[in-house]
Amino acid sequence: MAMKIDLEGRVAFVTGASSGLGAQFAKTLANSGAGVVLAARRVERLKTLRAEIEAAGGDAHVVELDVTDPDSIKAAVAHAETEMGVIDILVNNSGVSTTQKLTDVTPEDFDYVFDVNARGAFFVAQEVAKRMIARARGAAPGTYTGGRIVNVASMAGLRPLSQIGVYAMSKASVIHMTRAMALEWGRYDINVNALCPGYIDTEINHHHWATESGQKLIQMTPRKRIGKPSDLDSALLMLCANESHFINGAVLQADDGFGL
Repeated sequence: MAMKIDLEGRVAFVTGASSGLGAQFAKTLANSGAGVVLAARRVERLKTLRAEIEAAGGDAHVVELDVTDPDSIKAAVAHAETEMGVIDILVNNSGVSTTQKLTDVTPEDFDYVFDVNARGAFFVAQEVAKRMIARARGAAPGTYTGGRIVNVASMAGLRPLSQIGVYAMSKASVIHMTRAMALEWGRYDINVNALCPGYIDTEINHHHWATESGQKLIQMTPRKRIGKPSDLDSALLMLCANESHFINGAVLQADDGFGL
């Protein structure tokens, strides 16, 4: 019997949805039946993505979100639930990076990366989890209790790489954060897992792969190739599926073997 991931009736909140992996994650979830809340700072790009999803028969809503601002997080999550219903799935995807030697990192560089990748990810997950926990306790409305939280980390969080050391440190914290959340929130049927992509070709880094340094990175990979955003679809859907109730605290490497 063929198995199909069906997310009909679920609401998914995707951060960093204005481009790259976030946009792909949103489209993938919508194609599987979920209503998708598109969250990011670049609202106009979110509106374009919403139109694309709706043209394909999906359901999407746009909210402005700055993950470095706790008030923005609370407002975005509250607005999303008012417009779309309770959030069942969080894809915690917002992320930034800098490229520099560790000796060149300034306090501003460090704070920039950690404020988004670690602090921002934590407080987004916390805000969504509070609502999931309230439903599980019967203190808030909603017919579906529990939920799925996917924290998007990176293979760099498992294998530090030169020139992006602070980014790697921030993603390592996301991995440990995931395990802590899984341990505390599992009793409420909230499954928290980390997805660790390898090198993926997105609009942000597309030009890099044709450069000399980009080609050197490709040659370092086991199969001398980089991935496409769609290569993560199956991993994401598995972690978001209703059927994944026994997967909690996992760190899933989707890196084509680069971390070996």
